[in-house]
Amino acid sequence: MRQKLYLECYAGISGDMTVAALLDLGADEAKLREALDSLGLEGYSVEISRVKKSGLDVCDFAVKLDDAHENHDHDMAYLHGQSDSHLHTHTHEHGDGHGHEHPHDHEHEHIHDHSHEHDHHHGHTHSHRGLPEIVEILQRSAMTPRAKATALRIFDILAEAESKAHGVPREEVHFHEVGAVDSIVDIAAAAVCLDDLGVEDVIVPVLYEGCGSIRCQHGVIPVPVPATLNIVSAHHLPLHQTGTEGEFVTPTGAAIAAAIRTEDRLPETYYIERIGLGGGKRSYERPSILRAMLITADKAGNSCPEADGSQAGNGNSENADTIVKLECNVDDCRGEALGYTMERLFQAGARDVHYTPVFMKKNRPGYMVTVICTPNRREIMEDILFAETTTIGIRRQTMERTVLARHNQTVETSLGKVDVKVTEYKGQTIYTPEYESAARIAREAQRPYADVYEQILSEIRTGK
Repeated sequence: MRQKLYLECYAGISGDMTVAALLDLGADEAKLREALDSLGLEGYSVEISRVKKSGLDVCDFAVKLDDAHENHDHDMAYLHGQSDSHLHTHTHEHGDGHGHEHPHDHEHEHIHDHSHEHDHHHGHTHSHRGLPEIVEILQRSAMTPRAKATALRIFDILAEAESKAHGVPREEVHFHEVGAVDSIVDIAAAAVCLDDLGVEDVIVPVLYEGCGSIRCQHGVIPVPVPATLNIVSAHHLPLHQTGTEGEFVTPTGAAIAAAIRTEDRLPETYYIERIGLGGGKRSYERPSILRAMLITADKAGNSCPEADGSQAGNGNSENADTIVKLECNVDDCRGEALGYTMERLFQAGARDVHYTPVFMKKNRPGYMVTVICTPNRREIMEDILFAETTTIGIRRQTMERTVLARHNQTVETSLGKVDVKVTEYKGQTIYTPEYESAARIAREAQRPYADVYEQILSEIRTGK
């Protein structure tokens, strides 16, 4: 049966907690490091280790910055306005070790220096990247297309939230913390791990948030911070505010949840396949632990598979779920606008988007726009279609579909390592080499893509 990812956010969610939990679930560390190296960013290293949180053994994902990029995000007294003994001549850059992000509306670099009560004095040069710069970094990386799309969707959600919070167009938002090295790494890492696990269905029932206030570049503001509120509002994420002081849901964490969530309810009963625990960095009364679980249930979602691993129902490696198909016809929309619309729809989580040439009233050539999405993203897709195209009406239809069980794996071939999609149907295993892997080998070997693809497929099938 197809596995679903369940994120239990009773202690909130942040970027580093998400990555750590996914690594603990079994995401490939070597593949993650290879993808991060391809980003071309400098001034950081990644440490993956085991730490204790309330006596529990959890995974820790830490982005270690050099002196030129350090942001001192874990100064708890400063963050919560509890100490005047810290002399700051600039505001802190918060990464995502339970931090939050705010944009600067200027493009030049700032030279910061500050002193702590520990007599540490640092000079910092921080670059302020906007969304176009971040998109360029991700697009030129060696991340898979699916991982790139997920990362871009997360940044797109953050841009919309910051745009609304600060009253500037999303194209003019220049991220301070989100544009910093550690936050780019956190978001890219989360996308790579999700892709490696082959997860398509993600359940996020509720986000637990703290209370009180936190200090940012604009002063002391209440929790949840504006960007987080904008995200949970725009994407209908259930929020439960606890009585514990602290910021548990960062804007990056909220954006990840909004970008990947496909369901908001657990099955009545389910089978837990694996558990991953990811730890945050800040010290709060409520331990910063994100628990992630890979679960399975039958087609009806109300009974577990047999203990011996046999499939419920008809014995096929398939599952049923519900999707929404949206359609609209346009005959007065520019081709460039339609191309941009498709990009936005995919970044917002569309499962598929395609255009069909049609002849409309008065013999005008036009296009029928078709979007496939999960039910919880229907409103978001409609908002994009109304905003980016000339349509004044959208048809929608809720449909059931049968989906084959699938997962991703990396296989060794005589041509090198290849990422492969593996599906199962009635006892038959189907292997499909990922395009990016085959294309990379074809370019490096200067051979036709079709020849490379067939050789990879032949070696996989024969085991040679």
